[in-house]
Amino acid sequence: MSGDLLHVGGASGAALTRRSMLAGTCAAVGMLVAGCSRGPTEAQQAGTAEGPAADGRRPTMIVHKDPNCGCCQAWADIARRAGHPVEVVDEPNMAAVKARLGVPAELGSCHTTEIAGLVIEGHVPLEAVERALRERPQGLRGIAVPGMPAGSPGMETSDGRREPFQVIAFHVDGQTSPYAG
Repeated sequence: MSGDLLHVGGASGAALTRRSMLAGTCAAVGMLVAGCSRGPTEAQQAGTAEGPAADGRRPTMIVHKDPNCGCCQAWADIARRAGHPVEVVDEPNMAAVKARLGVPAELGSCHTTEIAGLVIEGHVPLEAVERALRERPQGLRGIAVPGMPAGSPGMETSDGRREPFQVIAFHVDGQTSPYAG
């Protein structure tokens, strides 16, 4: 398996808005639906954050980020350029978002994305995101690139320096494992 591992080098304090609360509720319902159904849901057929559209449209990414973080916006811009509709939500309490979405503390990064019932933590390459969306391994809650490694998507450096990093899968049963890419 080791040959298959992917290795590559509101204002603060604002209250939750109805929109962010609704997005969180919709995402949670979407995760339940995606995890419990065998066929596509109506939301998946419509191309919402809960799943890809039958007509080929990409699902919407909801990127939760600290209002003052620029690298999170850079990752969202990469996703947009790849053709994803992206909604960026400034969150004054990212720890609460990560807890609500079940991101293990040891896999934490600066932003957390919801897409089609999956959670994407941090600067995950879009190739890994696309693979997870295509394959949807049973029991997968999400994938993560822990920390903020230099050279990862959205963390590019002016000198081209790249730190090695690995994409890690986290599952609904609490287990983590390297995500083969």
